[in-house]
Amino acid sequence: MLFKKKTAKIKKAKIVKPAKEKKGIFKVLAKIGGYFKGAWEELKQVRWPDRKATWSLTGAVILFSAFFVGLIVLLDIGFKELFNLIIK
Repeated sequence: MLFKKKTAKIKKAKIVKPAKEKKGIFKVLAKIGGYFKGAWEELKQVRWPDRKATWSLTGAVILFSAFFVGLIVLLDIGFKELFNLIIK
Protein backbone atom coordinates (compact mmCIF):
# COMPACT_ATOMS: atom_id res chain seq x y z
CA MET A 1 0.00 0.00 0.00
CA LEU A 2 1.23 3.39 -0.90
CA PHE A 3 -0.74 5.33 1.69
CA LYS A 4 -1.57 4.16 5.15
CA LYS A 5 -4.96 4.91 6.59
CA LYS A 6 -4.87 7.14 9.57
CA THR A 7 -6.81 5.65 12.36
CA ALA A 8 -8.50 7.95 14.75
CA LYS A 9 -7.63 7.35 18.32
CA ILE A 10 -10.65 7.35 20.52
CA LYS A 11 -10.07 8.84 23.92
CA LYS A 12 -12.05 7.71 26.85
CA ALA A 13 -14.54 10.32 27.88
CA LYS A 14 -13.95 11.63 31.35
CA ILE A 15 -16.89 11.30 33.60
CA VAL A 16 -17.54 14.62 35.24
CA LYS A 17 -19.57 14.48 38.37
CA PRO A 18 -21.99 17.36 38.68
CA ALA A 19 -21.14 19.85 41.36
CA LYS A 20 -23.30 19.86 44.41
CA GLU A 21 -26.26 22.10 43.85
CA LYS A 22 -26.14 25.14 46.07
CA LYS A 23 -29.33 26.06 47.78
CA GLY A 24 -31.08 29.26 48.68
CA ILE A 25 -29.06 32.34 49.41
CA PHE A 26 -25.76 30.62 48.54
CA LYS A 27 -26.96 30.07 44.97
CA VAL A 28 -27.83 33.75 44.62
CA LEU A 29 -24.51 34.86 46.13
CA ALA A 30 -22.61 32.53 43.80
CA LYS A 31 -24.37 34.03 40.76
CA ILE A 32 -23.67 37.59 41.94
CA GLY A 33 -20.03 36.69 42.57
CA GLY A 34 -19.80 35.13 39.11
CA TYR A 35 -21.20 38.29 37.56
CA PHE A 36 -18.63 40.53 39.25
CA LYS A 37 -15.81 38.12 38.40
CA GLY A 38 -16.80 38.23 34.72
CA ALA A 39 -17.14 42.01 34.80
CA TRP A 40 -13.67 42.35 36.32
CA GLU A 41 -12.18 40.10 33.63
CA GLU A 42 -13.77 42.26 30.93
CA LEU A 43 -12.46 45.46 32.53
CA LYS A 44 -8.92 44.05 32.49
CA GLN A 45 -9.23 43.63 28.70
CA VAL A 46 -10.27 47.23 28.08
CA ARG A 47 -7.73 49.47 26.36
CA TRP A 48 -8.15 52.81 28.11
CA PRO A 49 -7.47 56.04 26.17
CA ASP A 50 -4.60 58.32 27.12
CA ARG A 51 -5.04 61.91 28.34
CA LYS A 52 -4.81 63.47 24.86
CA ALA A 53 -7.46 61.15 23.40
CA THR A 54 -9.73 61.72 26.40
CA TRP A 55 -9.60 65.51 26.00
CA SER A 56 -10.18 65.34 22.24
CA LEU A 57 -13.20 63.07 22.69
CA THR A 58 -14.54 65.30 25.46
CA GLY A 59 -14.22 68.33 23.16
CA ALA A 60 -16.04 66.46 20.40
CA VAL A 61 -18.92 65.64 22.74
CA ILE A 62 -19.15 69.28 23.90
CA LEU A 63 -19.15 70.59 20.31
CA PHE A 64 -21.73 68.01 19.22
CA SER A 65 -23.97 68.88 22.18
CA ALA A 66 -23.63 72.65 21.60
CA PHE A 67 -24.53 72.22 17.92
CA PHE A 68 -27.71 70.34 18.72
CA VAL A 69 -28.67 72.72 21.53
CA GLY A 70 -28.39 75.58 19.02
CA LEU A 71 -30.39 73.62 16.44
CA ILE A 72 -33.18 72.88 18.93
CA VAL A 73 -33.30 76.52 20.09
CA LEU A 74 -33.53 77.78 16.49
CA LEU A 75 -36.25 75.29 15.64
CA ASP A 76 -38.15 76.25 18.79
CA ILE A 77 -37.97 79.98 17.94
CA GLY A 78 -38.94 79.26 14.33
CA PHE A 79 -41.98 77.18 15.27
CA LYS A 80 -43.02 79.74 17.89
CA GLU A 81 -42.98 82.56 15.30
CA LEU A 82 -44.74 80.34 12.74
CA PHE A 83 -47.54 79.51 15.16
CA ASN A 84 -47.85 83.17 16.19
CA LEU A 85 -48.35 84.08 12.49
CA ILE A 86 -50.93 81.33 12.04
CA ILE A 87 -52.88 82.25 15.20
CA LYS A 88 -53.07 86.00 14.37
